[in-house]
Amino acid sequence: MTVETIKLSDPRLGIDEEIRKKVLEVLDSGKYILCEETKRFEEDFSGFCRTEASVAVSSGTAALHLALLALGVKPGDEVITSPHTFIATVNAIVHAGGRPVLADIEPGTHNIDPGKIGPKITKRTKGIIPVHIYGHPADMDPIMEIAGKHGLFVLEDACQALGAEYRGRKAGSMGDAAAFSFFPSKIATVCGDGGMVTTGRKEVADRVEMLRNQGRMRGKKYEHDAIGFNYRMSELSAAIGRLELRRAPEWIERRRGMASAYNSLLSGTVAIPAEKKYAKAAYYIYTAMCNNRDGLREHLQKRCIESGVYYPVPVHMQPAYRDYSLGHFPVAEDVAGKIVSLPMHPFLKKEDVKYVAEAVKGFYGNPVNK
Repeated sequence: MTVETIKLSDPRLGIDEEIRKKVLEVLDSGKYILCEETKRFEEDFSGFCRTEASVAVSSGTAALHLALLALGVKPGDEVITSPHTFIATVNAIVHAGGRPVLADIEPGTHNIDPGKIGPKITKRTKGIIPVHIYGHPADMDPIMEIAGKHGLFVLEDACQALGAEYRGRKAGSMGDAAAFSFFPSKIATVCGDGGMVTTGRKEVADRVEMLRNQGRMRGKKYEHDAIGFNYRMSELSAAIGRLELRRAPEWIERRRGMASAYNSLLSGTVAIPAEKKYAKAAYYIYTAMCNNRDGLREHLQKRCIESGVYYPVPVHMQPAYRDYSLGHFPVAEDVAGKIVSLPMHPFLKKEDVKYVAEAVKGFYGNPVNK
């Protein structure tokens, strides 16, 4: 029996002397907003994602919001996305003045089903937001084909997918723009909160850069070309983000190794997460499908194992969207009732993964729990 709780995630992500030293350097500099560290983080991030431009912002939600505005969403415009996502994806559409339209998801990856997008397109449709859920990329080629056919933008919600790849292309490099998150549970955390917009379109990057800073163009202090926001990233966050980004490839490989171990140990006990041939998943979280989820989670808790459910209530069933008449999505509803996430972070030990898997198998080894 383990004594120390096995955490679902670890927001510290290996804070060490290098990070502490860098934090003190920034503190001593007296430069805390939109200075050299932010600029370098944006440059580093563009190199990592293989995209033309990156703009650092205050959160993943801010990244989605600003990207939608920069892509031209106006009041009444419809944007198609997934019902199985964190509510911020859909909130951003509403905050930009648009109307969310949902398309059901694939049973295996839990990403938006490209085959369900077409029937949702109307004269008011402006764009599509595929969510790379759990760090597994959505099937982007057919989505991009649909968008091209109808003249729609594609905004990748890559908030959970730092370092994931689709047919060799990095998440965040395929659509007109993409949004990333550095929330404390994510693959990189900046030891707080933060976000990034990536794009290959200069006009989109320029618009996001202006809107994040109260509508000011670079070099202007009291002249505002648009009604903007205070969505800036701090220099401390950017400095930490640069160091985390260097370590991200190693962290992702550790996550993939742990996912492989879970798969081997749990196959036949629960429905292990799919990884399509076109994908290199980043495993932001390890999410399986199971029966008697509440019983399993209670069983794990008694054994000092944290678990989670991402996300138990689909967007169309949220109280906040009760009046939007978004429809019913049977696959998303079925998935929401069965998913469970097991501990996943780069500092898990092999024996931790084995202990968790044995606890899951022990629960389902009892005929009462099948």
